Amino acid sequence: MLVLARKIEESIIIGDDIVIKVISIEKGVVKLGIDAPKSVSIVRSELLSDVKDSNIAASKEIKSDALSMLSKLLGK
Repeated sequence: MLVLARKIEESIIIGDDIVIKVISIEKGVVKLGIDAPKSVSIVRSELLSDVKDSNIAASKEIKSDALSMLSKLLGK
């Protein structure tokens, strides 16, 4: 892991087209601005964990009839 110290309004560049800029620092909270192409997915890690858990729960709710029909549609 690379650790960098940045002050307000300073930034770092990742690759050719991703810029992360320190917007403000208030009461121990750092606000970052991220400029990246639309093709780059940017998600907070805690939300990614929630989505992963939701997907696992949803996959357990699929009924065997639905899987059977899907299998027939896919020709398997």
